[in-house]
Amino acid sequence: MATSTPPVSCGEATTATGLPEIADPGKVAPRDARELSKSFFDRLRVLEEGTPEYQYARNTLIEMNQSLVRFAAGRFRSRGSGEMEDVLQVGTIGLIKAIDRFDLTREVEFASFAVPYIVGEIKRFFRDTSWAVHVPRRLQELRVELAKAKELLATRLDRDPTVKELAELLDLPEDDVVEGLVATNGYTAGSLDMPAGDESHARGSTRTFADVVGEDDPAMEKVENLHALAPLLEQLDERERRIVRMRFGGEMTQSQIGAELGVSQMHVSRLLSRILTRLRDGILVDG
Repeated sequence: MATSTPPVSCGEATTATGLPEIADPGKVAPRDARELSKSFFDRLRVLEEGTPEYQYARNTLIEMNQSLVRFAAGRFRSRGSGEMEDVLQVGTIGLIKAIDRFDLTREVEFASFAVPYIVGEIKRFFRDTSWAVHVPRRLQELRVELAKAKELLATRLDRDPTVKELAELLDLPEDDVVEGLVATNGYTAGSLDMPAGDESHARGSTRTFADVVGEDDPAMEKVENLHALAPLLEQLDERERRIVRMRFGGEMTQSQIGAELGVSQMHVSRLLSRILTRLRDGILVDG
C-alpha cells in the first residue's frame, strides 16, 4: 500500500531515495520538520551507512531539527551570551547522537527522545569548561553539594555555616569539606586589573591586584644567570672548568684545590679571579 508523503514547505521534488529534496532544511518550520523526520528516519534505517543517500538523509535530519537545539540551548542563556555559539555547537553534537540512536519502532516522538541528549551534552560542556582552574571531577561535583548545604544551613542558622556543620550535614570528613571549599575558588577567576579591594575602589584608587599581589621571585635572577653561564663555561678549557667544579661544585678551599693541582694557594686565587672576571664580563655582555 502506498504511503503518503508529508507536505514539504520548500518544494515537492524527490531524490533517488524517494525522500523529498529539501533545498534549505534549516528553514523548514518545526511542525513540518516533525512530520518530515518520520519519513527520513524510515528511509535512514534501510539505507546503507556511508552512501551518499544515507548522508543526505542524516544531514537533512540534523539541519531540519536545529530548532530542538535552539530550544534546549535557550535554557542556558543566563550562563552568558558569549558562549551561546559554543553551546549551540555542543547541542548539535547531542542532536547527532540522538539521530544515530533513534528507533521509530519505539513509537516515541523524536523531539522527546532528542532533547535529553541535547541538554545532557550542553550540561557536560558547562561542567567541563566552566572552571577557571581545572579540578578533579569529584571536587566539581562536591562544589554543587556544598553550595546546596551552605544555602540550607545559612537559612536554618541565619549565619554562614562552619566547616564542621557542613561536614555533619553531608556526612563527610572535615578535610574533604575544606578541600571542596578551596576547590570552589577555581570556578571563577578574577582579573589582575581589578581594583584591589572595595575600600580602594571607593576612594577612587587606581591600585589593582597586579600592584599588590605577588612580587618578583628572587630565584628568577639566579635561574637566568645559570642559563647565561652555561655557554660561557663551555668556552673555558678543561683545567679552568675543573677548578670551577672543585671550588663551587665540590666546595673545596683554595688550598685543597692547590694541593689537587700541585700549585700554590696564591696561584689558585689568581686563576679563580681571572676565571670569574671572564664569566662575569660574559654575563654582562649577554645582558
